[in-house]
Amino acid sequence: MAKKNTSSGQVRIISGQWRSRKLPIHDLEGLRPTTDRVRETLFNWLATDIRGARVLDCFAGSGALCLEALSRYASFAKMIELQKNAANQLKQNLATLQCHNAEVINADSLQVLAQGTTEGFDVVFIDPPFRKALAIKTIELLAAHHWLNNHALIYVETESELTTCNVPANWIPLKEKFAGQVCYRLYQYQQAGSLNAEANESVQD
Repeated sequence: MAKKNTSSGQVRIISGQWRSRKLPIHDLEGLRPTTDRVRETLFNWLATDIRGARVLDCFAGSGALCLEALSRYASFAKMIELQKNAANQLKQNLATLQCHNAEVINADSLQVLAQGTTEGFDVVFIDPPFRKALAIKTIELLAAHHWLNNHALIYVETESELTTCNVPANWIPLKEKFAGQVCYRLYQYQQAGSLNAEANESVQD
């Protein structure tokens, strides 16, 4: 069994109002912050969609993805994190940044997602611990419990050997890249009625 490392590391915000700020994180077992290179690519993909967006991070970890989104003026972020020390560090980092438009939930992500929500999200990050089939379960819960606003963008980061990612038919694949042991993909959710309307428009054109 691998020895747990509880020393502190850092996460750097790439751009936006907190550009170049470095914030502490706990190097807890299984905590795997998205690399700067991958984050830069992701936020290039999301460049026109982050400002004003409601953002959900299903496995917040270091908070790198949501903090980057908030720095780029997302309107609100909900971060779900199972490990108590990591969740507490997220709360401390938000306080350091004097950020009041974010919420940290210290709980099991699958249990939270199964409860559903009354307010959907525009951008969703799914970056779970690898090789535990958590991405697939998360996708199923998001689809079943109304977490997604129409045209929501969903980022999925998985181990590279997971060559296919089973998603609902109304999740339209937009981007896919590999970086070392990581595969990352971007989808857009289309409500069923929206899909039918767009199909009719294309026929008429």
